[in-house]
Amino acid sequence: MRKGEKNKLIANRMNYLTGHLKANLKMLKGGRYCIDIIRQNQAVIAALKKVNELILKEHLDTCVTTAIRGKSEKDRKKVLEEIVLVFKEGESGK
Repeated sequence: MRKGEKNKLIANRMNYLTGHLKANLKMLKGGRYCIDIIRQNQAVIAALKKVNELILKEHLDTCVTTAIRGKSEKDRKKVLEEIVLVFKEGESGK
């Protein structure tokens, strides 16, 4: 799959998530049962994690691969530190 196709797939998933999240808000405003809302929120969270996986894979296949193959040690360190940092931030809930 080419980069443009991957970006379209990711954008489609994000558009779906936007609609899903709006539906969750409608459930909340409509006074739906709390557990039902939580379950729907969990579905959104799981789908966001999948989107992040797709974006990370794309990043590894492009930016990281380019930096590792390149001559700049500074660029290699930067992309690797960014990956570590994004996972640390994810673990801490930032």
